[in-house]
Amino acid sequence: MDGIQDTPMGDTAPTSQQAQRQVRLKLTSRHEDIALPENTGPILVPTGLRRYALSTLVNNLLSSEKPIPFEFLINGTYLRTSIDEYLTANGISAETTLDVEYVRALVPPLHVASFQHDDWVSAVDVLSGTSVAGGSQINAGQERILSGSYDGLLRMWNMSSETIGVSPSAGEGGHTASIKCAKMLSPSQIVSSALDRTVRLWKYTESDDGFSASITPQLELYGHKASVDAIAVHAQSNRLLSASADHSVGFWSTKKSDAPAAPENLLPSNTARSSKRRKLNSSVSVPQRGPLALLKSHTAPVSAAIFDANDATVGYSTSWDHSLRTWDLVTGALVDTRTTAHSLLSVAHLPELSLLAAGTAARHITLIDPRASATTVSALTLRGHTNAVVCLARDPDSTYGLISGSHDGTCRIWDVRSTRTDKDGVMGESIYSIPRKSAEGVGKRVGGEGVKVFDVCWDKRVGIVSAGEDKMIQINRGEGVVPKESK
Repeated sequence: MDGIQDTPMGDTAPTSQQAQRQVRLKLTSRHEDIALPENTGPILVPTGLRRYALSTLVNNLLSSEKPIPFEFLINGTYLRTSIDEYLTANGISAETTLDVEYVRALVPPLHVASFQHDDWVSAVDVLSGTSVAGGSQINAGQERILSGSYDGLLRMWNMSSETIGVSPSAGEGGHTASIKCAKMLSPSQIVSSALDRTVRLWKYTESDDGFSASITPQLELYGHKASVDAIAVHAQSNRLLSASADHSVGFWSTKKSDAPAAPENLLPSNTARSSKRRKLNSSVSVPQRGPLALLKSHTAPVSAAIFDANDATVGYSTSWDHSLRTWDLVTGALVDTRTTAHSLLSVAHLPELSLLAAGTAARHITLIDPRASATTVSALTLRGHTNAVVCLARDPDSTYGLISGSHDGTCRIWDVRSTRTDKDGVMGESIYSIPRKSAEGVGKRVGGEGVKVFDVCWDKRVGIVSAGEDKMIQINRGEGVVPKESK
């Protein structure tokens, strides 16, 4: 198949004008099992072809017994139009030989299970062999799902949707208000935060048979003066970040011996509701500590805070004040502020791309380059949600993959290479939408009311785990949902 091949495509019915225009394509794949022979030369095709026709062409060239659906990348962007429209939009001559990479088009992740709660589920995390440091001893099938609820309780679930452990209630050393965030710090430690203004550490222990577990209070962290809505963990350095409605970012040690004393004025015994709190906490004595630092610069509630994925001495925070801020966690200094047009509600790091994804109250996701050399605030805007984007997580298998959860009642999966151009410029578009299983057959709800998603995480083994207003944890799973870059 050396040289240029003139390949007529009978399934496209191009117009006469398109038939007169042809373009050379050099088709390649990074995956050996679907790659064309190395000596395959450029192929001459009509510019009117779209993805389906190109997929048919590649299957013909591969002599596939069973057709494989393909997606096509040109200059790192998915082809969403005809080749002709792509050439016109990008000012490329049809005389050019286009390098076109093809990848398998994969099915959306399928619903696997839903776990029922008694109240809204505000937080989820996964304990698996790949999710936390030291988790390698957790075998496939033995994964656990952690949830935090508006009823103030943490629950640990096995993959058979059975609750194997529940945290103590308020009177026994538990949270005294709704939980807002919960994370696995290690296979034996949990951290959570709540409307009660505290961050708490818990010891997690399972019975030998794995059918029951205990969640025991270990440390209470005081420093915030309002709800603590998000936390991030860095197990290797024993550090936490917290985002609070008091406009500050908390920086904490998870080791009792490293942490300073808790501020006296914030302890339950010294608050206005002291008599009630004393009664609630009278039966349990849990060590209480304060923050290593409170980072103050935001002018509105802080919605999220995370560590840099490559450098745990750097932190990022997003706020209702429209800004994303970069912090030096060694000195506590504010390094950089990027101001956007909308309130920012969530954040995730895409380190290989040097981008931060921030979910907004304006229903979209803004990709921000935090480096000092960046010339614009927004590198790309991802549109598709119809309500606020309140949670984000990255794909554990792909440099380009991201999942978002929204108050519109859906999670959306994004491949940042999937873009389209509209009146506002280049926009990203989601490749899959995952609705709430609980909403099936109910009809469309206004703004996602009743099925709002509050949290989402994406685990290499378990899949996509989301939680929300429908009192459900939902698990969806699909292999290689976003094609990854082969080395």
